[in-house]
Amino acid sequence: MSKAIRIHATGGPEVMKWEQLPTPQPGPNEALIQHEAVGLNYIDVYFRTGLYKAPLPCTIGMEGAGTVLEVGENVKDVAPGDRVAYAGGPLGAYATMRVIPADRLVKLPKEIDFKTAAAMMLQGITAHFLLHRTFKVQAGQTILLHAAAGGVGLIMCQWARHLGAHVIGVVSTDEKAAIIKANGAAHAIIGHDNLAAEVKKITGGAMVPVVYDSVGKDTFNASLDCLAPLGLLACFGSASGPVPPFDIATLGTKGSLFLTRPAFATYTAARADLAAAAIALFEVVASGAVKIQVNQTFRLEDAATAHAALQARQTTGSTVLLP
Repeated sequence: MSKAIRIHATGGPEVMKWEQLPTPQPGPNEALIQHEAVGLNYIDVYFRTGLYKAPLPCTIGMEGAGTVLEVGENVKDVAPGDRVAYAGGPLGAYATMRVIPADRLVKLPKEIDFKTAAAMMLQGITAHFLLHRTFKVQAGQTILLHAAAGGVGLIMCQWARHLGAHVIGVVSTDEKAAIIKANGAAHAIIGHDNLAAEVKKITGGAMVPVVYDSVGKDTFNASLDCLAPLGLLACFGSASGPVPPFDIATLGTKGSLFLTRPAFATYTAARADLAAAAIALFEVVASGAVKIQVNQTFRLEDAATAHAALQARQTTGSTVLLP
C-alpha cells in the first residue's frame, strides 16, 4: 500500500489529509517510484487553495526524488533500481509511492543525494531558465530579485554571482538580508515601500535590465518602476495574490518595457530541454558554485504544518518533506 496527502476540497492547510491508497501500477511509458524525499514549493499552495485548478480529490506536489521500483512497456530512459528525480507535472508528489511518465525522470549523479535532489529540482531548474533563457544574464549586469531568501531566490543569488552578475535582493527582515548577502547578493533591500528609490541609489540612476518577481500583486508596480528602458519584468509567481488587470500602455510610458509570465511547464515541455537544464543544475551544484540549503524538513504526513510555515514566511532556502 501507498500513503499520500490528499485534498478533497480547496482551502487552508487543514484540507490536506493523510490517507492510505492502493499501490499504483505503471502503464506504458510510465515508472513507479518509491519516494525518499519530496520537495515543498509555493506552487503547492496555489493548488491547495484553488488558485491553480486541479480535479478533486487529488494528491498535490510537483517534485520528488527516489528509486525506480518498476517500469511499464516502452520505457527506455530509466530502469528498476535507478536513483531518479523529477520536477513539474503531473501532480502527485505528496505520496510514499507514485507513478509518473518516465520521460519526466532524470537520473541522479552519485554526487547528489535524495534530499538535495528533492530540494533543488523545481527551484533549480526554474532558476536555470530564468537566468539563461527568460533573460540571459550577463557578467557585470545588476539584476533585481524579490523573495531572495526563498528557495528559488537563494539558488538564483548564487548562480547569478557565478555568472558574474550583481544581485539586488529584496527580503522582509534583517535576518534574511544577512542570509542573501552570505549567498551571493551584492545588496539587500528590506521591504518594497521605497523600492525604486533604493534601486536608483544603488545603480546610480541606471536602474536594472531585469526584475524577477515571484510576489505578484503587492510588488508589481514597484517592480516596473525599477526597470531601465527596454527592461524585462519576469513575473514567475503570485505569493501575495495574482496581479490585477492593467493597461498595457503603461509599459510604453515607463520605457517600452517587456513583461512575461514564464512557466516551468513551457520551459521543460521538451525532454531535451528538461535534461539540459537538469545537467546544468547538477554541474553547478557539484562544482560548489551553488549550494542547496535544506533549512527545514518535515514528515510528509505533517505537510499541513509545512504549508503554514511557508505561507507565514517562516522558512528560508529549501524545505523537504520526508516520507
